[in-house]
Amino acid sequence: MKPHWSGVFPACLTQLKRDQSLDLPATARHFEVLIKSGVSGLIVCGSLGENQTLSPDEKLAVVRCAVETARGRVPVLSGVAESSTAAAIRYVRDVAAFGGSGVMLMPPMSYKGDVRETLAYFRAVARGGGLPIMIYNNPISYGNDITPAMFAELADEPAFIALKESSGDPRRITEIHNAIGGRYAVFTGVDDLILEASIVGIDGWVAGTGVAFPAENQRLWELTREGRWDEARKFYRWFQPLMKLDTHPHFVQYIKLCAQETGLGTEWVRAPRLPITGDERKRVLKIIRDGIKNRPKLARR
Repeated sequence: MKPHWSGVFPACLTQLKRDQSLDLPATARHFEVLIKSGVSGLIVCGSLGENQTLSPDEKLAVVRCAVETARGRVPVLSGVAESSTAAAIRYVRDVAAFGGSGVMLMPPMSYKGDVRETLAYFRAVARGGGLPIMIYNNPISYGNDITPAMFAELADEPAFIALKESSGDPRRITEIHNAIGGRYAVFTGVDDLILEASIVGIDGWVAGTGVAFPAENQRLWELTREGRWDEARKFYRWFQPLMKLDTHPHFVQYIKLCAQETGLGTEWVRAPRLPITGDERKRVLKIIRDGIKNRPKLARR
Protein backbone atom coordinates (compact mmCIF):
# COMPACT_ATOMS: atom_id res chain seq x y z
CA MET A 1 0.00 0.00 0.00
CA LYS A 2 1.25 3.47 -0.84
CA PRO A 3 2.19 5.35 2.36
CA HIS A 4 0.32 8.52 3.22
CA TRP A 5 2.34 11.07 5.14
CA SER A 6 0.60 13.75 7.19
CA GLY A 7 1.08 15.74 10.36
CA VAL A 8 4.24 17.34 11.73
CA PHE A 9 7.49 16.05 10.23
CA PRO A 10 10.17 18.19 11.92
CA ALA A 11 13.35 19.07 10.07
CA CYS A 12 15.70 17.62 12.65
CA LEU A 13 18.98 19.09 13.84
CA THR A 14 22.21 17.13 13.61
CA GLN A 15 23.81 17.50 17.03
CA LEU A 16 27.54 18.15 16.96
CA LYS A 17 30.30 18.37 19.54
CA ARG A 18 32.40 21.49 19.92
CA ASP A 19 35.07 19.93 17.67
CA GLN A 20 32.38 19.58 14.93
CA SER A 21 32.23 15.78 15.14
CA LEU A 22 28.85 14.03 15.28
CA ASP A 23 27.20 13.69 18.68
CA LEU A 24 24.91 10.76 17.97
CA PRO A 25 23.79 10.17 21.59
CA ALA A 26 22.62 13.79 21.82
CA THR A 27 20.97 13.49 18.41
CA ALA A 28 19.12 10.37 19.57
CA ARG A 29 17.93 12.11 22.74
CA HIS A 30 16.48 14.94 20.66
CA PHE A 31 14.78 12.48 18.31
CA GLU A 32 13.15 10.85 21.33
CA VAL A 33 11.84 14.19 22.64
CA LEU A 34 10.37 14.98 19.22
CA ILE A 35 8.67 11.59 18.94
CA LYS A 36 7.19 11.89 22.43
CA SER A 37 5.80 15.35 21.55
CA GLY A 38 3.51 13.65 19.04
CA VAL A 39 5.18 14.25 15.69
CA SER A 40 4.16 12.02 12.78
CA GLY A 41 7.61 11.57 11.23
CA LEU A 42 11.25 12.66 11.33
CA ILE A 43 13.22 14.29 8.52
CA VAL A 44 16.96 14.06 9.10
CA CYS A 45 19.87 15.49 7.13
CA GLY A 46 17.87 18.26 5.52
CA SER A 47 19.11 21.82 5.21
CA LEU A 48 18.54 22.37 8.94
CA GLY A 49 20.36 19.08 9.54
CA GLU A 50 23.45 20.51 7.75
CA ASN A 51 23.26 17.98 4.92
CA GLN A 52 25.80 19.62 2.67
CA THR A 53 28.55 19.73 5.28
CA LEU A 54 28.21 16.07 6.25
CA SER A 55 30.00 13.22 4.51
CA PRO A 56 27.89 10.40 3.04
CA ASP A 57 28.96 8.11 5.89
CA GLU A 58 28.01 10.73 8.48
CA LYS A 59 24.60 11.23 6.91
CA LEU A 60 23.93 7.51 6.93
CA ALA A 61 25.05 7.33 10.56
CA VAL A 62 22.39 9.94 11.40
CA VAL A 63 19.79 7.97 9.41
CA ARG A 64 20.67 4.79 11.29
CA CYS A 65 20.50 6.68 14.61
CA ALA A 66 17.02 7.97 13.74
CA VAL A 67 15.76 4.57 12.60
CA GLU A 68 17.07 2.87 15.74
CA THR A 69 15.59 5.58 17.96
CA ALA A 70 12.20 5.59 16.22
CA ARG A 71 11.84 1.79 16.40
CA GLY A 72 9.00 1.94 13.88
CA ARG A 73 6.94 4.46 15.84
CA VAL A 74 7.23 7.08 13.08
CA PRO A 75 8.65 7.05 9.54
CA VAL A 76 12.19 8.37 9.09
CA LEU A 77 13.02 10.38 5.96
CA SER A 78 16.40 11.73 4.91
CA GLY A 79 17.10 14.84 2.93
CA VAL A 80 18.79 14.32 -0.43
CA ALA A 81 20.95 17.14 -1.80
CA GLU A 82 23.63 15.34 -3.78
CA SER A 83 25.27 17.15 -6.68
CA SER A 84 24.68 14.50 -9.36
CA THR A 85 21.83 12.24 -10.38
CA ALA A 86 23.95 9.12 -9.89
CA ALA A 87 25.00 10.18 -6.39
CA ALA A 88 21.39 10.95 -5.45
CA ILE A 89 20.21 7.51 -6.59
CA ARG A 90 23.05 5.83 -4.74
CA TYR A 91 22.29 7.76 -1.56
CA VAL A 92 18.56 6.93 -1.68
CA ARG A 93 19.43 3.24 -2.03
CA ASP A 94 21.74 3.52 0.97
CA VAL A 95 18.98 5.17 3.02
CA ALA A 96 16.71 2.25 2.14
CA ALA A 97 19.40 -0.23 3.20
CA PHE A 98 19.73 1.57 6.55
CA GLY A 99 15.98 1.28 7.18
CA GLY A 100 14.77 4.71 6.11
CA SER A 101 11.12 5.05 5.14
CA GLY A 102 11.62 7.63 2.41
CA VAL A 103 13.48 10.74 1.36
CA MET A 104 12.94 14.46 0.91
CA LEU A 105 14.38 15.28 -2.49
CA MET A 106 15.40 18.70 -3.72
CA PRO A 107 16.92 19.60 -7.09
CA PRO A 108 20.72 19.54 -7.24
CA MET A 109 21.95 22.64 -5.42
CA SER A 110 25.17 23.06 -7.38
CA TYR A 111 23.44 23.46 -10.76
CA LYS A 112 20.24 25.30 -11.64
CA GLY A 113 18.76 23.13 -14.35
CA ASP A 114 16.07 24.07 -16.81
CA VAL A 115 12.61 22.48 -16.69
CA ARG A 116 13.60 19.52 -18.86
CA GLU A 117 16.69 18.78 -16.76
CA THR A 118 14.87 19.17 -13.45
CA LEU A 119 12.08 16.81 -14.47
CA ALA A 120 14.57 14.26 -15.80
CA TYR A 121 16.50 14.38 -12.51
CA PHE A 122 13.40 13.80 -10.41
CA ARG A 123 12.21 10.95 -12.62
CA ALA A 124 15.61 9.25 -12.57
CA VAL A 125 15.82 9.34 -8.77
CA ALA A 126 12.20 8.18 -8.42
CA ARG A 127 12.82 5.19 -10.67
CA GLY A 128 16.29 4.31 -9.42
CA GLY A 129 16.16 4.98 -5.69
CA GLY A 130 13.50 2.56 -4.49
CA LEU A 131 11.92 4.70 -1.74
CA PRO A 132 8.87 6.97 -1.46
CA ILE A 133 9.73 10.62 -2.03
CA MET A 134 8.69 14.02 -0.72
CA ILE A 135 9.64 16.62 -3.34
CA TYR A 136 11.10 19.78 -1.79
CA ASN A 137 10.48 23.08 -3.55
CA ASN A 138 12.40 26.07 -2.17
CA PRO A 139 13.17 28.53 -4.99
CA ILE A 140 13.99 31.36 -2.56
CA SER A 141 16.93 29.54 -1.00
CA TYR A 142 18.00 27.21 -3.79
CA GLY A 143 17.09 29.02 -7.01
CA ASN A 144 15.18 26.22 -8.71
CA ASP A 145 11.39 26.56 -8.80
CA ILE A 146 9.22 23.48 -9.20
CA THR A 147 5.94 24.90 -10.40
CA PRO A 148 2.45 23.40 -10.05
CA ALA A 149 2.61 22.52 -13.74
CA MET A 150 5.83 20.57 -13.13
CA PHE A 151 4.28 18.77 -10.16
CA ALA A 152 1.39 17.82 -12.47
CA GLU A 153 3.80 16.45 -15.05
CA LEU A 154 5.53 14.32 -12.38
CA ALA A 155 2.24 12.95 -11.03
CA ASP A 156 2.55 9.73 -13.05
CA GLU A 157 5.58 8.63 -11.00
CA PRO A 158 4.24 6.48 -8.13
CA ALA A 159 7.30 7.07 -5.93
CA PHE A 160 6.30 10.70 -5.41
CA ILE A 161 4.12 10.75 -2.30
CA ALA A 162 4.29 14.30 -0.97
CA LEU A 163 5.38 17.86 -1.67
CA LYS A 164 7.12 20.29 0.66
CA GLU A 165 6.08 23.69 -0.65
CA SER A 166 8.43 26.47 0.49
CA SER A 167 8.08 29.08 -2.23
CA GLY A 168 6.91 31.60 0.38
CA ASP A 169 3.65 32.16 -1.51
CA PRO A 170 0.66 30.43 0.13
CA ARG A 171 -1.31 30.92 -3.10
CA ARG A 172 0.85 28.14 -4.54
CA ILE A 173 -0.93 25.61 -2.33
CA THR A 174 -4.29 26.37 -3.92
CA GLU A 175 -2.68 26.33 -7.36
CA ILE A 176 -1.25 22.87 -6.59
CA HIS A 177 -4.68 21.63 -5.48
CA ASN A 178 -6.28 23.04 -8.61
CA ALA A 179 -3.62 21.51 -10.86
CA ILE A 180 -3.34 18.05 -9.30
CA GLY A 181 -6.24 17.55 -6.91
CA GLY A 182 -5.31 15.15 -4.10
CA ARG A 183 -2.48 13.41 -5.93
CA TYR A 184 0.16 14.38 -3.33
CA ALA A 185 0.19 15.03 0.40
CA VAL A 186 0.97 18.75 0.59
CA PHE A 187 3.25 20.02 3.36
CA THR A 188 4.20 23.58 4.11
CA GLY A 189 7.88 24.20 4.80
CA VAL A 190 7.65 27.85 5.88
CA ASP A 191 7.03 28.14 9.61
CA ASP A 192 5.49 31.59 9.61
CA LEU A 193 2.98 30.68 6.92
CA ILE A 194 1.48 27.81 8.90
CA LEU A 195 -1.88 29.49 9.54
CA GLU A 196 -2.31 30.73 5.98
CA ALA A 197 -1.30 27.34 4.61
CA SER A 198 -3.63 25.49 6.98
CA ILE A 199 -6.61 27.58 5.93
CA VAL A 200 -6.16 26.83 2.22
CA GLY A 201 -5.51 23.15 2.91
CA ILE A 202 -2.41 21.17 3.78
CA ASP A 203 -1.70 17.67 5.00
CA GLY A 204 1.44 18.36 6.96
CA TRP A 205 4.12 20.71 8.21
CA VAL A 206 7.89 20.33 7.92
CA ALA A 207 8.61 22.38 11.03
CA GLY A 208 11.87 24.22 11.71
CA THR A 209 11.90 26.33 14.89
CA GLY A 210 9.52 23.84 16.45
CA VAL A 211 12.36 21.37 17.01
CA ALA A 212 13.31 23.62 19.95
CA PHE A 213 9.69 23.96 21.12
CA PRO A 214 8.20 20.59 20.17
CA ALA A 215 5.25 20.53 22.56
CA GLU A 216 4.15 24.02 21.57
CA ASN A 217 4.69 23.27 17.89
CA GLN A 218 2.51 20.18 18.12
CA ARG A 219 -0.19 22.10 19.98
CA LEU A 220 -0.37 24.78 17.29
CA TRP A 221 -0.67 22.10 14.62
CA GLU A 222 -3.50 20.43 16.55
CA LEU A 223 -5.38 23.73 16.87
CA THR A 224 -5.28 24.14 13.09
CA ARG A 225 -6.53 20.58 12.58
CA GLU A 226 -9.40 21.24 14.96
CA GLY A 227 -10.31 24.53 13.28
CA ARG A 228 -9.89 26.45 16.52
CA TRP A 229 -8.73 29.57 14.73
CA ASP A 230 -9.09 32.13 17.53
CA GLU A 231 -6.87 30.01 19.79
CA ALA A 232 -4.50 29.26 16.93
CA ARG A 233 -4.09 32.96 16.11
CA LYS A 234 -3.27 33.79 19.72
CA PHE A 235 -0.80 30.92 19.93
CA TYR A 236 0.76 31.88 16.61
CA ARG A 237 1.29 35.50 17.69
CA TRP A 238 3.48 34.22 20.50
CA PHE A 239 5.33 31.81 18.22
CA GLN A 240 5.82 34.02 15.15
CA PRO A 241 8.97 35.94 16.23
CA LEU A 242 10.62 32.59 16.94
CA MET A 243 9.40 31.12 13.65
CA LYS A 244 10.97 33.96 11.68
CA LEU A 245 14.36 32.70 12.84
CA ASP A 246 13.81 29.90 10.30
CA THR A 247 13.71 32.34 7.35
CA HIS A 248 17.18 33.89 7.68
CA PRO A 249 20.46 32.72 6.04
CA HIS A 250 21.72 31.92 9.57
CA PHE A 251 18.67 29.77 10.32
CA VAL A 252 20.78 26.77 11.31
CA GLN A 253 22.75 28.80 13.85
CA TYR A 254 19.58 30.47 15.14
CA ILE A 255 17.59 27.28 15.63
CA LYS A 256 20.53 25.45 17.19
CA LEU A 257 20.82 28.38 19.61
CA CYS A 258 17.08 27.99 20.32
CA ALA A 259 17.63 24.31 21.10
CA GLN A 260 20.51 25.18 23.40
CA GLU A 261 18.40 27.72 25.28
CA THR A 262 15.54 25.24 25.71
CA GLY A 263 17.89 22.45 26.85
CA LEU A 264 17.46 20.30 23.76
CA GLY A 265 20.90 20.58 22.17
CA THR A 266 23.94 22.75 21.60
CA GLU A 267 24.71 25.53 19.17
CA TRP A 268 27.76 23.89 17.56
CA VAL A 269 27.61 23.93 13.76
CA ARG A 270 29.79 22.52 10.99
CA ALA A 271 32.11 24.99 9.23
CA PRO A 272 31.89 27.06 7.11
CA ARG A 273 29.03 28.01 9.42
CA LEU A 274 30.10 29.57 12.70
CA PRO A 275 28.08 30.32 15.85
CA ILE A 276 26.71 33.84 15.80
CA THR A 277 28.36 36.58 17.86
CA GLY A 278 28.10 40.25 18.84
CA ASP A 279 24.94 42.30 18.28
CA GLU A 280 23.39 39.56 16.14
CA ARG A 281 23.72 37.10 19.02
CA LYS A 282 22.23 39.58 21.50
CA ARG A 283 19.27 40.25 19.18
CA VAL A 284 18.52 36.59 18.56
CA LEU A 285 18.95 35.63 22.22
CA LYS A 286 16.43 38.32 23.18
CA ILE A 287 13.88 36.85 20.77
CA ILE A 288 14.49 33.36 22.12
CA ARG A 289 14.46 34.32 25.78
CA ASP A 290 11.36 36.47 25.40
CA GLY A 291 9.70 33.48 23.74
CA ILE A 292 10.70 31.17 26.57
CA LYS A 293 9.54 33.66 29.19
CA ASN A 294 6.14 34.10 27.56
CA ARG A 295 5.59 30.57 26.27
CA PRO A 296 1.99 29.40 26.66
CA LYS A 297 1.12 27.02 29.44
CA LEU A 298 0.05 23.68 28.01
CA ALA A 299 -2.40 21.41 29.77
CA ARG A 300 -1.00 18.03 30.75
CA ARG A 301 -2.33 15.12 28.75
